[in-house]
Amino acid sequence: LPTEAEWEYAARGGNKSKGFKYAGSNDLSAVAWCADNSGRNTHPVGQKKANELGIYDMSGNVWEWCSDWYGAYSRNSQSNPEGPSSGTERLLRGGAWYYGGTGDCLVSTRGHNIPDALYSGLGFRLAL
Repeated sequence: LPTEAEWEYAARGGNKSKGFKYAGSNDLSAVAWCADNSGRNTHPVGQKKANELGIYDMSGNVWEWCSDWYGAYSRNSQSNPEGPSSGTERLLRGGAWYYGGTGDCLVSTRGHNIPDALYSGLGFRLAL
């Protein structure tokens, strides 16, 4: 699983970023499955517009697990920060199909859950 920092770098479009609010656009419906367009279901990856790196569905559809434990951000500026070394909940990024507000699927949106949580709004993305 990617770290939170790796996930956000990819979602923002890496060094090709155009500064969009969502992964690939400022128009949520162009890049994400959310409450307004999902039909209350997850969808196969790649049906919406990709971001600047050609990566699909990093906003909406399902929350994506990150390898970091959940914790507050450091107040200091950091390059490739790491989360806490332990905790009870893992970090989630990207929002999910059941969110309707435009702030719920921003590339900066964070979530968290216990590691053995299981429901249709959770998924993962592998990183190399």
